[in-house]
Amino acid sequence: MTKALAGKTLFITGASRGIGKAIALKAAADGANLVIAAKTERAHPKLPGTIHSAAEEVEAAGGQALPIKLDIRDEAAVAAAMAQAADHFGGIDILVNNASAIFLAPTPEVPMKRFDLMFGVNVRGTFVCSQAALPYLKQAANPHILNLSPPLNMDKKWFAPHVAYTMAKYGMSLCVLGMAEEFKADGIGVNALWPRTVIATAALAMLGDAVKPDHCRTPEIMADAAHWVLSQPAREVSGNFFIDDEALALAGITDLDRYAVKPGQPLLPDLFL
Repeated sequence: MTKALAGKTLFITGASRGIGKAIALKAAADGANLVIAAKTERAHPKLPGTIHSAAEEVEAAGGQALPIKLDIRDEAAVAAAMAQAADHFGGIDILVNNASAIFLAPTPEVPMKRFDLMFGVNVRGTFVCSQAALPYLKQAANPHILNLSPPLNMDKKWFAPHVAYTMAKYGMSLCVLGMAEEFKADGIGVNALWPRTVIATAALAMLGDAVKPDHCRTPEIMADAAHWVLSQPAREVSGNFFIDDEALALAGITDLDRYAVKPGQPLLPDLFL
């Protein structure tokens, strides 16, 4: 892969760990500027990584980093963060809406506090960040918005077990569907990216023992797929719901063993596919 993101400024939400951080590190290797926008300023007792530790890794990988403590549910804070990022790096080229909240439970077991969190982060947060980034993206040479959200599969089996979470994630996907068309005249590419298999991140531990990391792929597969999407001409590649392995195939990468936590083990498919 070429260093297509050299000098580009990426604003990535939820970038202190997991897939968000992996996307940041991949772009950093190109020499990109990374805005690490996340809530974790001090180490979490159960989840590793802060905006500052991620920023250090980005700079060690060859990029420039700006860590910003941000709750994307606060629209004034989001607007201020976008302005700070654009002022610091001279603009914003790419927005990656990675931040997400998950609570897999049937309707009677979802506290409204959890419902509101998922809709506040996944749907509202994605919308707010996209809205706030828009003036800066319109000035960029090859602007992209990438949402980490699934294809819109209306099979009821994806709703019944956890309707609240499904609606919240599909809200992010609906932003892709609508904004890709809305921003077409501005030359902004708006796409979604979703993994074929479960990805081994620190968040897995929060789900208990339900998912064994040995049956997952690493976040690097999503980072490499995102890199390909964000390297494409925005006017030509928009409105797509990419799956990680399909995006990599388009990039000429078909040997996926490198991404397995434990090569040879059966892989768990992710939700919505």
